[in-house]
Amino acid sequence: MKTGIFVGSFNPFTVGHDSIVRRALPLFDRMVIGVVGDQVHKPGMPSAEERIRAIADLYADEPRIEVKAYYGLAVDFAKAEGARYIVKGVRSVKDFEYEREQADINRQISGIETILLYSEPQYSSISSTMVRELQHFGMDVSAFLPKRRH
Repeated sequence: MKTGIFVGSFNPFTVGHDSIVRRALPLFDRMVIGVVGDQVHKPGMPSAEERIRAIADLYADEPRIEVKAYYGLAVDFAKAEGARYIVKGVRSVKDFEYEREQADINRQISGIETILLYSEPQYSSISSTMVRELQHFGMDVSAFLPKRRH
């Protein structure tokens, strides 16, 4: 069974994240979305359980997707899940350089490969940070958050 992981704090999980998951899913028999555990808790950040519940609800009708908390290195989480691939989204050159360096180190220390998927153009400016900032100022951010598909 070919398993991939997609990891992040997902605070919040955006339409950009959803796009990456849905586009990567055909590559795998099973995809595990790893939500960074509470050790990185920031003021106002929902607990890992809350973020997991929200993401799992989005994919309730997709049996190939699991959502779990993880602690520590993504490569250790990948190994624990039997995954040989980490999926990452890339919006810009800045993202690419960061993810390329991470991918190189992850491959060196674990042999786990990283698959980079480029953001769809309409999502290239959307980030969790931007969504949180707009929320802080009372803006409606529903257009940036995925809705469950039936």
